[in-house]
Amino acid sequence: MMLLNIKKTTKDQIMSNIEKVKAFIVENFLFGDDTSLKNDTSFLEEHIIDSTGMLEVITFLEETFGIKINDDELLPENLDSLDNIDAFLKRKQSA
Repeated sequence: MMLLNIKKTTKDQIMSNIEKVKAFIVENFLFGDDTSLKNDTSFLEEHIIDSTGMLEVITFLEETFGIKINDDELLPENLDSLDNIDAFLKRKQSA
């Protein structure tokens, strides 16, 4: 008799990087209201996240995705929108 080893897929495994980051930002900075958040929305220009909040985002990214964000990577080009974070994570994870 052969037993099948079937893994249960968790919600965390299914969610893409951008979905995980969006869920974190909506929950922690937009109080559950994601209507104004598009993938290219600037967190700073739209006053969604301030400098202190960005530290929370950085900690979330490092802990969730197992990466280390260096000081020279703390740039709007990497962290100021969902699209920027998604591209940054892809570069970090492929390195």
